[in-house]
Amino acid sequence: MKLFAALSLLAALTMRGQAWAIADLPAAVDLRAEASAAAGAGAPLVLMYSRNDCKYCIGVRRDYLKPLAASGQWRNRVVVRQINQDSDAPLIDFRGQPTTHARFAAAEKVKLVPVVAFYGPTGQRLADPIVGARLPDFYQSYLEEAIEHAAAQIRHH
Repeated sequence: MKLFAALSLLAALTMRGQAWAIADLPAAVDLRAEASAAAGAGAPLVLMYSRNDCKYCIGVRRDYLKPLAASGQWRNRVVVRQINQDSDAPLIDFRGQPTTHARFAAAEKVKLVPVVAFYGPTGQRLADPIVGARLPDFYQSYLEEAIEHAAAQIRHH
């Protein structure tokens, strides 16, 4: 019986770990290069600010951003990256300067997560960020509207 309980616990932990992995987005590494690549495709750089302990962040990544990045409509038009507010991972900012994920999030005045923000090639914000998980029935439309608005800003500059 103890062996069964231990195996059940191990299976549950493994499945939970896989759920986290499934919901991961590529971490931002070089914002200047990533924003330039997005602008070259006529789209904004979409940054999701997240924390490891944020259950709402997992849902936004899994339900909206990962499918968006994989969809035929957006796959070649959008660059989606994650900024981990609680990470000291190295990052190159929009000016080409070294920083960390945590310092960049603080400089952008991100306090609560999730936040999905839309940037142009020089780091300018192109649309209002989506703060929080909002209403699930409308989140997809908020996201697509913001991307379209940001893309229009890129085309007009």
